[in-house]
Amino acid sequence: MHNVIVNTDISKGKISKHIYGHFAEHLGRCIYEGIWVGEDSPIPNTKGIRSDVLEALKNIKVPVLRWPGGCFADEYHWKDGVGPRESRKRMVNTHWGGVVENNHFGTHEFMLLCELLECEPYICGNVGSGTVQEMSEWVEYMTSGGESPMANWRKENGREEPWKLKYFGVGNENWGCGGNMRPEYYADLYRRYQTYVRNYGDNKIYKIAGGANVDDYNWTEVLMKNAGWLMDGLSLHYYTIPGDFWLGKGSALDFEEGEWFITMKKALHMDELITKHSTIMDKYDPDKRVGMIIDEWGTWFDVEPGTNPGFLYQQNTIRDALVAGVHFNIFHKHADRVHMTNIAQTVNVLQAMILTEGEKMILTPTYHVFDMFKVHQDAELLAVDASVGTYEMSGETLPQVTVSASKDAEGKVHVSLVNIDHQNEASVSLELRGLQANPQVTGTVLTADRLNAHNTFEQPNNVAPAAFNGAIVEGGKLNVKLPAMSVVTLTIE
Repeated sequence: MHNVIVNTDISKGKISKHIYGHFAEHLGRCIYEGIWVGEDSPIPNTKGIRSDVLEALKNIKVPVLRWPGGCFADEYHWKDGVGPRESRKRMVNTHWGGVVENNHFGTHEFMLLCELLECEPYICGNVGSGTVQEMSEWVEYMTSGGESPMANWRKENGREEPWKLKYFGVGNENWGCGGNMRPEYYADLYRRYQTYVRNYGDNKIYKIAGGANVDDYNWTEVLMKNAGWLMDGLSLHYYTIPGDFWLGKGSALDFEEGEWFITMKKALHMDELITKHSTIMDKYDPDKRVGMIIDEWGTWFDVEPGTNPGFLYQQNTIRDALVAGVHFNIFHKHADRVHMTNIAQTVNVLQAMILTEGEKMILTPTYHVFDMFKVHQDAELLAVDASVGTYEMSGETLPQVTVSASKDAEGKVHVSLVNIDHQNEASVSLELRGLQANPQVTGTVLTADRLNAHNTFEQPNNVAPAAFNGAIVEGGKLNVKLPAMSVVTLTIE
């Protein structure tokens, strides 16, 4: 038996809705085909943006979208992506597949997408191959309302009013594809570049510094020590990879139970990473003013056989769904420091929400977890005390169940539980302190009967959420039976 106490009257702060953020890079078929089809496409679209993808993303209440990269950001020159589309410069996307980028999806198209989604834009600027002037002028182009060369150019290109832009990243992975820099060198560059990321009018930018790769704690130390007071956020990147990044990450579909177990183990590692990086940040920022921005996370497997290796296209199974649920419960736990996260990536790339093939579109198991967890956006995090059993394999043990809870503005309590055990159900005794004796309980469950169950264009609903009837109120407690490999969200009112 797993015992969980939810203190419905003890708030631990707010779960920022931005924890449910997304990332769309110019990579493979994410932007082109996945989001942008152009106004002349036979695929139904809204000013060039796929209508089916747009509606699906609106449904999960995307709060913030990061663009244009990723590695692409540090070779992207924004001026090539504005003005009449037919006269925009073409370039080769050297990072991702060596394909031609026609720059048809640029600043105006991205800002339109964010307006249609009613989400915050998060733009990542070019430090690796760009100049201070280029970055400064991009911010001016987007946010200046007065008389200026860039504001005037924006107006000539059809946008009279400046956009609201809150989130701006000063470079991406500058320890790697963004320039292979030492932390001391990047800290100095960050100090210089961010000086010219200016606030125009009443637009206030939240500046995000390029943070560490996985467990590079020295990077966090050097950045916080040398530039912490000049940043609002510091990023962290960590992917869940069951195999070896260079020698073989593992298949998204063809895997054994041992790979399932190690995938869950590596997903749970996110908790240790956040804890240790937070401890370093606390040293320089005890008031937790600087947000941790985990702007790349998710599963990364070998590409699907027969697809362009530079397109990072992978299928998405119930395993991916559980990885997402595990991450959200961890992010909630650290809501005092984690301000935003952005799953990689939105459509057709890595752990995607949506897969498309021509005019067809399917929702992935990961999409359904985002849908089930959207109730936690901007809700009050509740104090949870959990004593859970173990999930064991080959002499190793993991906690079988992860859990988090929140209370929304209407007073409804939502509890999300993830059972990572691929074989065994989990019986959870849930004590709800501070609630009336016989609350109304409803729920949703996502589960499957095979390790690699996934949705296809022929069978788009193989893995789909269903009503959950495994919660019974008995003796003042809520007894919950979680199926093997499942994600459950309960609503208690």
